[in-house]
Amino acid sequence: MGHTRPVTASAHYPGHPRPAPVPRARRRPLRQALLPALCLPLLLALAACSSSPRRSEAPARAAPALRVVDVAPSDPVRANDVLMRALGLVGTPYRWGGNTPAGGFDCSGLVGFVFRDAAQLALPRTTREIAKVKAGKPPRDRLAPGDLVLFGQPTFHIGIYVGEGRFVHAPSTGGTVRLDRLDGPYWGRHYDGARRLLD
Repeated sequence: MGHTRPVTASAHYPGHPRPAPVPRARRRPLRQALLPALCLPLLLALAACSSSPRRSEAPARAAPALRVVDVAPSDPVRANDVLMRALGLVGTPYRWGGNTPAGGFDCSGLVGFVFRDAAQLALPRTTREIAKVKAGKPPRDRLAPGDLVLFGQPTFHIGIYVGEGRFVHAPSTGGTVRLDRLDGPYWGRHYDGARRLLD
């Protein structure tokens, strides 16, 4: 039962040694047999498009937990206006290049709209240009509500700090404007400091 080795002749098995019977595999039509081979290049191409660049195989060290201390904004009225406007946009759809509530937002469009509407500050359109604006650079762990939080080097993402370790941002295609934690696994690893526009 289920033998895979040849059975040798003996008193119980007379005759020439023969392999034990193996159940015959059911034959699949040629189309089913070739389907995985034809789909493999397509799957590999899709995986390459959706994966991040390969990094060295050395294990990544965990970044130390970020503990943010909230400090009082120098202009509490304007900071409050910025926060209320930003929080009121949570749930607005993400749209690349978007910069209005009706059309959706990308990250720099959200920041530019909120500061223009609530604080009468005109900012450049792109994330990298906003990161270069002459503004105060507070310590990365001492933030005031209304500070801009930057991610990556060079900067690839931006949000508005609202307090208690949280920020509002427009993260990605298919998503919406939302609140996230600055010390979350992804954002904590890419956090690269802040800019204080409301001084």
